[in-house]
Amino acid sequence: MSKAEIKFTYKDYKNLPESETKRYELLEGELVMVPSPTTYHQRISANLQYILQGFVRKHDLGLIYSAPCDVVLSEENVVQPDIFFISKEHSQIVKEENIQGAPDLIIEILSPATHERDRTYKRTLYAKYGSKEYWLADPEGQTIEVLTLSETGFNTVGVYGKADVLKSPLLSSSEINLSEIF
Repeated sequence: MSKAEIKFTYKDYKNLPESETKRYELLEGELVMVPSPTTYHQRISANLQYILQGFVRKHDLGLIYSAPCDVVLSEENVVQPDIFFISKEHSQIVKEENIQGAPDLIIEILSPATHERDRTYKRTLYAKYGSKEYWLADPEGQTIEVLTLSETGFNTVGVYGKADVLKSPLLSSSEINLSEIF
């Protein structure tokens, strides 16, 4: 007797018990628990979000969000990126309950539990659904890798260290002094 392959859908995901306190993502119909981030991870996230929020507001570019917030890429792919940006041009994907489509910029802060998934699987997933830019923030190495979307997937355009100033191709004229992040 063969084992049936059962995939969860967004409806299943939304109906997890309310008493459940863990964060989950839905990746190709598989329910994946996301462990709580470390305090250093949270500090990096807060610093990045604060700087990006100020820049985006000042230039009236769109909206910045952070986890936990569901980004529904498909019925079988629901993620909660650490930080993400949605341009004014794509604001129609912002719904009351969640985000319905790929954000323009996604930032994942690497952790031991998610490092490999963020660098491989999610990189491909975000490219497949059309995010324009993807940042991988590495707390251990104190770097941020900036990738942009091409016809073949994401390509690295720069790796910035703690002493560097990050410049985003998508958020032109933005400059982030990484000593303020790490």
